Amino acid sequence: MSETNRPLDVVILAAGQGTRMKSALPKVLHPVAGRPMVAWAVKAAQELGARQVIVVTGHGADQVEAALQAPGVAFARQEQQLGTGHAFLKGLDALQRHGDADVLVLYGDTPLLRAQTLRDLLADHRERGSAFTVLTGELPDATGYGRILRDEDGAVERIVEQKDATPEQRAVREFNSGVYLMDGRARDLAGRITNENAGGEYYLTDLLGLYREQGAAVQAFKLADPDEVMGANDRVGLADAQRVLRARLTEQHMRAGVTIPMPETVFIEDTVQIDRDVTLEPGVILRGQTRIASGVTVGAYSVLTDSVLAESVTIKPHSVLEGAQVGAGSDVGPFARLRAGTVLAEGVHIGNFVETKNAQLAAGVKAGHLAYLGDVSIGQETNVGAGTIVANFDGVNKHRTQVGAGVFIGSNSTLIAPRTVGDAAFIAAGSAVHDDVPEGALAVARGKQRTLEGWSRRYWSGLRDKVQVKLPWLAGWLERESRE
Repeated sequence: MSETNRPLDVVILAAGQGTRMKSALPKVLHPVAGRPMVAWAVKAAQELGARQVIVVTGHGADQVEAALQAPGVAFARQEQQLGTGHAFLKGLDALQRHGDADVLVLYGDTPLLRAQTLRDLLADHRERGSAFTVLTGELPDATGYGRILRDEDGAVERIVEQKDATPEQRAVREFNSGVYLMDGRARDLAGRITNENAGGEYYLTDLLGLYREQGAAVQAFKLADPDEVMGANDRVGLADAQRVLRARLTEQHMRAGVTIPMPETVFIEDTVQIDRDVTLEPGVILRGQTRIASGVTVGAYSVLTDSVLAESVTIKPHSVLEGAQVGAGSDVGPFARLRAGTVLAEGVHIGNFVETKNAQLAAGVKAGHLAYLGDVSIGQETNVGAGTIVANFDGVNKHRTQVGAGVFIGSNSTLIAPRTVGDAAFIAAGSAVHDDVPEGALAVARGKQRTLEGWSRRYWSGLRDKVQVKLPWLAGWLERESRE
């Protein structure tokens, strides 16, 4: 088998507790740009075409494994935290095959490491015939990292940890990222790592020396951007990672034809798909499995989660969509909320302060203002007046309402579910509809108006003292009325 087509296995170390995160949630499950941190490592491994991906779990293992269930991903448990070398050995033991593949070591808390960087690492490793390659970086101050020590010829000699380094060694700027790529001898040599050190742990860094003892070629591949291996160890680091990934993702979308006038204010999760000629105004947040077709405008400070927008949709500012589908040419908002199960056909208008839930609105439906439409199907070209409520809940169960096409629902009406309103029916403003309405009928469901002449003067006259203090115009009106 040639160097270039040798299989690749990946072991991801994700067993640590992460006490600095100060959270009940395992550190590697904290989300960054829409994915748990550890899922970024899994994604990178899959993009490399890894034959096997093993995630080594420990703290919160059940949660981590549940979050990463996917084809091609398997798990190994590190019940005792005995060091990175011990964790790596657990991962190797879970591999179905040994010796015929390169093995790459990644970590569950470094979400910024690009798949392209790993491709370059792999290519360099194979082109140079290296047996063991360490991914390194360079910083003006590498405090906290192990240092890469080279011999007089510039070859990698060893890795010295920060706590064990002399003052001269601590001045070295090249650091160890902890990412290693090694040949098929990994399983045998990892088994020789000992815990004969001050910490009593098995250190993965010892593998470099074991490979050198074999006379094997040991190389370093230096990162162009050391921030790629920046770990997120606490909430500050998590926010830094979010910032970097947000900038990457917005740049990626802009270069693909999306207009984002103020990218520093927009947050797009990695799972979102956006076609070209889409405009995202300041403050927009796009989450989950959101899909946006071309020609869409998403207004300022709108939040879309798991929603699908067809061509030429307009989402006006401050709208919230959750699990909604919006048909071509429709407009939503401002200040609208479309909840799960909402499906809008083409050319639907949803105006300000309208909320929908499990609602299907056919082409041309208009609900302009201040309405709640829950568990309802509405036929095409129906007009929903301001203040309309579909009362779908009886205190225990939800009930469904069917409204036909071409219906006119007057303002401030309530449809008490379950109801059926026929095509082309009229519902008079202010009605509380508690019976079905036949096709083409007018429903008037409100009390008959009574007009009592002079009632207002008699009422306010009884409160004359307070009216004179608080309501001067009304006091003047009462005075005029009393003289007539």
